[in-house]
Amino acid sequence: MTAGLPAVSVVIPVRDEVAAIEGAVASALGQEYDGDLEVVVADAMSTDGTREALARIATADERVRMVDNPARTTPAGLNTAILASRGDIIVRCDAHAELPAGYVARAVEVLDEVGADNVGGIQDPQGRGTFSRAVASAMRSLLGAGGATYRLGNEPGPADTVYLGVFRRGGLQRSGLFDESLLRNQDYELNHRIAATGGLVYFDPELRVTYQPRDSWRGLWRQYWQYGAWKRVVARRHPDSVRLRQLIPVVFVVGLGVSVGLTLLGRHRLGALVPGFYGGAVLLTSALAAKRAEPGAALLPVVIPTMHIAWGTGFLLGSAEAGVSRIPPLTR
Repeated sequence: MTAGLPAVSVVIPVRDEVAAIEGAVASALGQEYDGDLEVVVADAMSTDGTREALARIATADERVRMVDNPARTTPAGLNTAILASRGDIIVRCDAHAELPAGYVARAVEVLDEVGADNVGGIQDPQGRGTFSRAVASAMRSLLGAGGATYRLGNEPGPADTVYLGVFRRGGLQRSGLFDESLLRNQDYELNHRIAATGGLVYFDPELRVTYQPRDSWRGLWRQYWQYGAWKRVVARRHPDSVRLRQLIPVVFVVGLGVSVGLTLLGRHRLGALVPGFYGGAVLLTSALAAKRAEPGAALLPVVIPTMHIAWGTGFLLGSAEAGVSRIPPLTR
């Protein structure tokens, strides 16, 4: 161990992920970091063998601990793990993510260099099946990503949000933990509070973490519907957090509705403008992906509209409002 390096806690919320959790924990334990490091996994009372797998891992390596998450939600699991952790630096990891070996060392270095409260980098989608590869290709495209820095950014600097995140415990003490009433979009909302309390959220493209996208149309639709619905909740609570790029799917869905109305009224040319322009953009994105020989490019005309329409309709019609925020303080 190198003197002066802060102790690090990697926190992982998990529920019924027996096939993925060992890889996530192994990536955390395999960090090339000379300071103290522990892994705290908050299990949402899994029934598929995840708990047994974690018990075996914890028995083999004393740096791993499992804590219960009876609320069975992601933000509650994250908060439970953070409150049970000992490190001065909190590294978020998900069950489907794998941290590269130099991730923690680089993040701690950047935190010190720029004085940030949270640093993070690129979400690198890598599909394993045909459909998930198509989703990964869509997420890497400008049309699919919507210009999100954590997907397409290549220049370091301040950001609205970052993927996963490596936090100073002091920053969490000042701004509070994850809002447990937000089942989605809790990362973005926490980063907004960090910035609102004078902290810095910093993007570093060298921090790249692999992410496995959904592998079915139903799963993708449900995921993006929830993204849109919970973004609406956050927008109500923090109107100043909304960015133009986040409203484009909403405008698109409204435009489709107007197009249908115009077509029914016999205004066929006007009614064809929005779907025609959008369809052209999707086909161009698909053709460019095919030219690059990206796996799953042929499915992009299905995947990209699914992402946009689900997000937009979720924002417009979703009833995900959870009521009063529940943001536990960090007392350690």
